[in-house]
Amino acid sequence: MITLFSLFLLVLLVITAVAVVQTRNLFAAVMLLSIFSLLLAANFLLLDAADVALTEAAIGAGISTVLFLGALSLTGEREAPRKGPRLLYLVAVIAATAVVIYATFDKPAFGDPQAPVQTHVAPWYLEKTPEYIDIPNVVTAILGAYRGYDTLGEVFVVFTAGIGVLFLLASGPGSGSKRRGSRLTEVGQVTGLRHYLVPRVVGRLLVPFIILFGLYVQFHGEYGPGGGFQAGAFVAAGIVLYSLLEGEKKALDIIPRKVLMGMVCGGALLYSAVGVLGMLMGGNFLDYSVLLDNPVAAQQVGIILIELGVGLTVTGVLLSIYHAFAARGRA
Repeated sequence: MITLFSLFLLVLLVITAVAVVQTRNLFAAVMLLSIFSLLLAANFLLLDAADVALTEAAIGAGISTVLFLGALSLTGEREAPRKGPRLLYLVAVIAATAVVIYATFDKPAFGDPQAPVQTHVAPWYLEKTPEYIDIPNVVTAILGAYRGYDTLGEVFVVFTAGIGVLFLLASGPGSGSKRRGSRLTEVGQVTGLRHYLVPRVVGRLLVPFIILFGLYVQFHGEYGPGGGFQAGAFVAAGIVLYSLLEGEKKALDIIPRKVLMGMVCGGALLYSAVGVLGMLMGGNFLDYSVLLDNPVAAQQVGIILIELGVGLTVTGVLLSIYHAFAARGRA
């Protein structure tokens, strides 16, 4: 039954993707992309990838949709017609698709217990995590401890990408021109959605629970699905929704721009500082076992600290980008 439902979702994904490509209305394309992200999150959940599903739902269907709408408010509503060798584009897409499909023939069958990952790496993680770290969520142990270097790199990728986007969108309060039909700007800065009854009532009910769930995911990631990436996305989504409801100024009163920049930099620095502290205490970089006398408890403390750094950076970057988009339309 689950397999049939997964195939059904896969068909819906293909239909939605084709609709995104075919539509000329950019607003409709953004809404279809949001639906695509929700369907993808449902697929991840059926595949027991709850951590990835949370991230896809929060960022793909939530934050990304708002940012796309922000970009749309600075452009036209319809895609401009393009002239070019469309047949050549079609051939390139078909060729790339054929290469990807051909590459899948060499992969193990779906759910194959004899796949290399199931016979070498995964059993070791499942066997040793209770001994070395003693947390139920092996995914968090892999990301925070065994693969700590890689996760640190991902944090700095988010940090660098955020700084790059802010440079591209950099504009002072008095720069830019307020385009006709810039609804996101009006919503974010002046009246919000307070004059719409249903979004106001539903939004005010959801915002506290979204942020509370984000904090739960942040500090409960070692026991269940979640962690800093997912928590940062949920907290940012809650603040963005509050901004849309009450206006950007009130959202900035809660977390000012200077605090946001401190979160962007401070989260990455906190992660790095935990690694350096391990070196100063006689261990290796990102070796949490030396932080306390009990190496198992020390691993847990180290994971909590670096996940907090991840959450701070992700929240700061997403909110900074959102406010930068809102500032682009100011007259």
